[in-house]
Amino acid sequence: MRIPPWLRVKLPCSPAYAATGALVRDLDLHTVCRSARCPNMFECYSRKTATFLILGDTCTRSCAFCNIGGGTVGAPDPGEPARVGRATAALGLRHAVVTSVTRDDLPDGGAGHFAATIAAIRRCNDPCPTIEVLIPDFRGDGAALRTVMAAGPHIINHNVETPPAHYARIRPQADYGQSLELLRRVKDAGHVSKSGLMVGLGESDDEVCGVLEDLAAVRCDIVTIGQYMRPSRRHPPVERYVHPDVFAGYARKGRAMGIPFVFSAPLVRSSYNAEQAYAALSGQGPFPGDDRPVTA
Repeated sequence: MRIPPWLRVKLPCSPAYAATGALVRDLDLHTVCRSARCPNMFECYSRKTATFLILGDTCTRSCAFCNIGGGTVGAPDPGEPARVGRATAALGLRHAVVTSVTRDDLPDGGAGHFAATIAAIRRCNDPCPTIEVLIPDFRGDGAALRTVMAAGPHIINHNVETPPAHYARIRPQADYGQSLELLRRVKDAGHVSKSGLMVGLGESDDEVCGVLEDLAAVRCDIVTIGQYMRPSRRHPPVERYVHPDVFAGYARKGRAMGIPFVFSAPLVRSSYNAEQAYAALSGQGPFPGDDRPVTA
């Protein structure tokens, strides 16, 4: 299928884009922007923002949609949290987003490394930016999740990625119910919860609405929905390109179910416009793509 016009992005060439890339390289860091081949990387780097990928760039899982490769993983780099902290300060971030590969080889799944990174961002910044983490499922380990929550990030994100009927094909090493339970625990502990999914992998609109119902049931605060784009010929083909009007419909349905904010558009990704989303949830600005009045 031809890529529709609403998914075509211009590739900017700006000093800020080059400077962001150089900073990431100089500090020997990874970003999910580059590792996952995010279509918004050029825009975000040009705005001097990035989503940091910790615990290396090799994953212990093999989700069919993902461009991050598997293979032999190394021990966590003890200096990485401090370098992420320095990077957030150098970029002057007001909202820092940190994610990771899945590390099923580690006893805590990398939760302690997340906590150390959150602490390093606080040490390196005055004032401290708001902090969002996009975490794996930690194989359902409640203690690992509590480690992250105790570090005090402002938003805890965990993506369900696709409707449950497609997990065996798209996300075979994960469990949909386990992901929902993680989000429920986050909310029950008083944290802001966030999740996301992709469309175009063979799901129906009714299945997407079913996921929204499930996320509403666990009181998820923010949901992102974006178009799956095939990273390479090794990955599953795109089954459909969803029209922007359908994405807008998903957002309306999600809000009607009680989800406070649903950011749904073709190029939306988990951390895209994350700062604006948190500001809107806090009553400090409009939500991206949403023309409703802002309420506290």
